[in-house]
Amino acid sequence: MSVATRPPQVELGRVGLVARLRTLDRPLTSYYLVLIAGLLLVALGLVMVFSASSVESLRHQGSVFAIARKQVIWVGLGLPLMWLTSRTPVRIFRRLAFPSLVVVLMLLGAVLVIGHRVNGNRNWIHLAGPFEIQPSEAAKLALVVFGAHVLARKQKLLCRASHLCVPLLPVAAAVIGLVVIGHDLGTSIVLLAILVALLFFVGTPMRYFVTLGAGLLSMVLVLIATDPNRMRRVGSFLHPFATYQGAGWQGAQSIFGLSSGGLTGVGLGASREKWGYLPEAHTDFIYAIIGEELGMVGALGVLALFGALVYAGFRIAARSRDLFVTLAAAAITVWIAVQALVNIGAVLGVLPITGIPLPLVSYGGSALLPTMVALGMLLSFARAEPGAAAALAARGRRSRPTPLAKLRRTSAEESAARRRGRLRRESRFPRRVGRWRT
Repeated sequence: MSVATRPPQVELGRVGLVARLRTLDRPLTSYYLVLIAGLLLVALGLVMVFSASSVESLRHQGSVFAIARKQVIWVGLGLPLMWLTSRTPVRIFRRLAFPSLVVVLMLLGAVLVIGHRVNGNRNWIHLAGPFEIQPSEAAKLALVVFGAHVLARKQKLLCRASHLCVPLLPVAAAVIGLVVIGHDLGTSIVLLAILVALLFFVGTPMRYFVTLGAGLLSMVLVLIATDPNRMRRVGSFLHPFATYQGAGWQGAQSIFGLSSGGLTGVGLGASREKWGYLPEAHTDFIYAIIGEELGMVGALGVLALFGALVYAGFRIAARSRDLFVTLAAAAITVWIAVQALVNIGAVLGVLPITGIPLPLVSYGGSALLPTMVALGMLLSFARAEPGAAAALAARGRRSRPTPLAKLRRTSAEESAARRRGRLRRESRFPRRVGRWRT
C-alpha cells in the first residue's frame, strides 16, 4: 500500500475523550450532575457525622448514635423537600418570594428577643426537645428567591441605578444587619456573596462594585475590630501555633488531623482528633476528619463533588432563557461555593475561622434543609432546560409503557417464540421432509 492510499491513523484516546466530553452537551447533564453530586455529599455527610460524633455522643449522651440519629432525621425531612421542590414550577417560587422574606425577617427579629447564644453567636431559637433552628440559614434561600424575583420583574428598568438598588439593597441590608447583630460573621459573608452574585449576573456595571466592595471591606474590618472573639480568631489564624494552648488550639489540631491522613487516610472511624482534641469535629471542622480518615483521596473527592455542583449550577444559569432562573441558579451556586470555600479554607488554615458549616456534609438541620431545598430548585430549573423536558418525557415512556404497548410487546414476543420453535423443528429434519415430498 502506497503512502498516498494509506488510511489515516486514528488516535483512539482522543476520540474517546471527545466522545465523553460531548456527553456534557446532553439536555439532562445538569440535572444528573446536581442530583448525583448532591446525594453523594449528603450520604458522605451521614457517614462522617456518625464517625466524627461517635465519641462525643457516647461521652455526653450515652450512645454513639445519638448525634447521627438526629442527622438521619434531618436528612429524612430534607429528601422529600428536595424532591417536592424539584417538581415545583418556577412561578410558584416567584409567588413565595415576598411571604418567605417576611417570615425570615420575623424569625430574625425573634432571635434578638428569645434566641440564645452558641459559641458567642446569638442566632438560635430553641424548639421542643433537643432541636434548634437557625433562621439566618433560611435567610440565604429567602434572599436568593426575593432578589431574583425583584430583578427579573424589573428587567426592563434596570438601566437606571434607582431601580437596580431599590428595593433589593435596603432589604438585603436589613437581613444582613439582623444577622450581624447576632454576631454571625460567617453567615453574613455568605449573604453578602449572594447579594453580589445577584447584582453581578444581572449586569451591574463594574464601577458600582468598587464602591460596594470598599464599603463591605470597611464593614467587615469594623466588625472584626469591635469584637474580642473575632480578634482572637484572626490572631489564631495568623499565628496558630504561637497560640497553640489558647485561641490557636482548634486551627492547629485541624492541621494535625489533615497532615496525619496521608494519601489514603488512617481508616474510616479511626480518627484520633475526634477523641476530644478537635472542637466541633462533626460540624464546622468535619473536613479535617474527612482528610484524616479518608486521606487526600477523600478530601479531593469532596472538592470534586462541589466542583461538579458549581459547574452544573452555572450551566443551568447559562442555558436558561428566564432571567429569574438565571439569577436564582447563579446565586445558589455562589452561595454553596463560597460557603464551602470559607469552611475548607478555615480548616486548612488559609482563612480565619468564621464558624460556618460545610454544605450538605456538616451536622445540623438548620443548614442542611435550606441547602437541600436550594438543590431541589436547581433540579427544577434543570428540568426546564432546552430539550430536558422532552428527554424526561421520553425516558418516562421507556420506563413506564402503556397497557396497550405491553399487550403489543407480549403478542410480538409470543409470535417470535412460535416462529423460533417452528424453525427449530424444521431444521431438525430438513432432508427427511424433502425426501418425503419427492
